[in-house]
Amino acid sequence: MHSTTSTSFTHPSPVEDQYTISVGKFVFLCFITAGLYQLWWSYKAWRFFKQKQELAITPALRALFGLFFLWPLFSRIKDFSKKEGYKPRFNPFLLFIGSLFFELFSALPEPYFILSFLSIFFFIPPFEALNYAKLQCNEFVTIEQESFNTRQIVLIVIGSILWLSVILEMFM
Repeated sequence: MHSTTSTSFTHPSPVEDQYTISVGKFVFLCFITAGLYQLWWSYKAWRFFKQKQELAITPALRALFGLFFLWPLFSRIKDFSKKEGYKPRFNPFLLFIGSLFFELFSALPEPYFILSFLSIFFFIPPFEALNYAKLQCNEFVTIEQESFNTRQIVLIVIGSILWLSVILEMFM
């Protein structure tokens, strides 16, 4: 079941319909996909700003090269959420540094590489701020997903299989 927040438009919005999920679902999807969902979320956030602000950027490249573009993304989210009445209490630079620091743990041997998953928690403040701002903004349609969609279920199945193989490999 989807609940929808929408408004009447005097002209078509350049922003496609936006979908939001809960923080719990976000953390779960990031973990089950071994961090790939963070990459997807970054891509979708950059795509949103490209459409909303009519930026001449390539969202996929900005997501892939997050080392260079994560701090500007977090800053852009903070600015947008402030305009929509959110009171963000995060420092984009510190979240970027924290995320980068924990991502470095992915180079460690088993089982220490698991510490890299703590980088997920540095995405939560901007994730919450962007969700809030999207729900408050009346320039486009925002849909709150109450359940996982088909693509997310496929990711969960694939991620579960990969995690199972990692766990089995650790014990063999």
